[in-house]
Amino acid sequence: MKIKEIVSALERFAPLPLQDGFDNAGLQVGLTEAEATGALLCLDVTEAVVDEAVMLGYNLIISHHPLIFKGYKSIIGRDYIERCVLKAIKNDIVIYSAHTNLDNAPGGVNYKIAEKIGLKNVRILDPKEEYLLKFVTFVPDAQADRVRKALFEAGCGCIGNYDSCSYNLEGEGTFRAQRGASPFCGEIGELHKESEVRIETILRLLKSCGDKALLATHPYEEPAFDFYPLKNTWTQVGSGVVGELEEPEAELDFLKRIKKTFEVGCLRHTRLSGRLIQKVALCGGAGAFLLPKAVSADADVFITGELKYHDYFNYENDILVAEMGHYESEQYTKEIFYSIIQEMFPELEVQITRVNTNPIKYL
Repeated sequence: MKIKEIVSALERFAPLPLQDGFDNAGLQVGLTEAEATGALLCLDVTEAVVDEAVMLGYNLIISHHPLIFKGYKSIIGRDYIERCVLKAIKNDIVIYSAHTNLDNAPGGVNYKIAEKIGLKNVRILDPKEEYLLKFVTFVPDAQADRVRKALFEAGCGCIGNYDSCSYNLEGEGTFRAQRGASPFCGEIGELHKESEVRIETILRLLKSCGDKALLATHPYEEPAFDFYPLKNTWTQVGSGVVGELEEPEAELDFLKRIKKTFEVGCLRHTRLSGRLIQKVALCGGAGAFLLPKAVSADADVFITGELKYHDYFNYENDILVAEMGHYESEQYTKEIFYSIIQEMFPELEVQITRVNTNPIKYL
C-alpha cells in the first residue's frame, strides 16, 4: 500500500482539524505517493530513530510529537531537528505526526492512559465546543437516498454512538434555468417546480467533507446547500478524560501503582490527606490547564505529565495532584498507532522503536 493510505487511516481516527491552534500535526517530511516498506512508531523523532528506520529498511516514521514546530528559513544541520530532516530526505523517509489531534480524539492518548490505569465509564473532561455544523440541502425525491448515503459515508450524521442521522422534510422547490445552463430537469427560460426533500444532518470538523460528497452525487448543476454553526458541545471529543476505578484505593497504593505501570523515575505529587481514590481525571503531556475542570468534576486525583511549581499550591486542598513526566504519560501512544495500522494493513511491517527518546534522566 502507499504511504498516503496509511496517513489517511490515521487521520480518520484522529482528524487534523482536532489539533489545537499551537500545534503542527500532520505530514512533516517526505512524499506520500511512495509504496510503504514499513512503519516505525515513536513518541519523538530523533537522529537515533531515523537511523533505526534506515537500518530496518522502513520509509515511514510515525511520531506523536511533531518534529517541526517552528518555521525554518534554511535547513543546514544546525540542530537535531534539521539533521533529522536532512537524513530523512536523503533516505526517502516520510515523517508523519499525530499530536493534539490524537490527544483530543475519542479513543486517543488519554483513553489509552485510562485503559492502563483500569478506569471505567471514561468520558471527556473538557469537551470541544462550537466544532459542529448543521448541513442542509435540497434534493429531488428520486435522488435523496443516494445523496444521503454519500453524506453519511463522508462522515455526516454522527451523533454520539449513532450514525446516519438526518431529518427529512418533503416540499417543493422552484427555479428557472438561464441561457447557458444545463438543467437536470426543466427547460431554459421556464419556471420549473420540483418535488424535493430537505435533508438536514450534522457535520463535524470540515465543511469540505460535506461539499465534496454533495457535489459528487447531487443531480443539479447548482445544488443549494447551507451550513449553520451550532453551539452544541461535542462530548466525544476534547481535552483530558475522567473515569472511575472499580474499587477505591488508598492514595499511596494508587500512586505506587501509577509509578510501576508507567515506569516513572520520580512521581511528584501533592501532600497525602488520607482520601480514597476512585474518580480519576487525567491528561497526557502538559495538562495543568485542566486542573479546574478536574476539581469541578469532583475527581479524587488528577494525573498529568507536567505541572508548574505553583500548580501544587493552588489545589492541594481540593484534589490529589500527581505529575508522572511528559514522556511517561504518553509513551503508550505508540500502541494506538500500532493498533490502527495492524487492523487496516496487517501485511505491513510495523515496529515500535527500541530507542528511548525521553530527554529527561533520573539520578
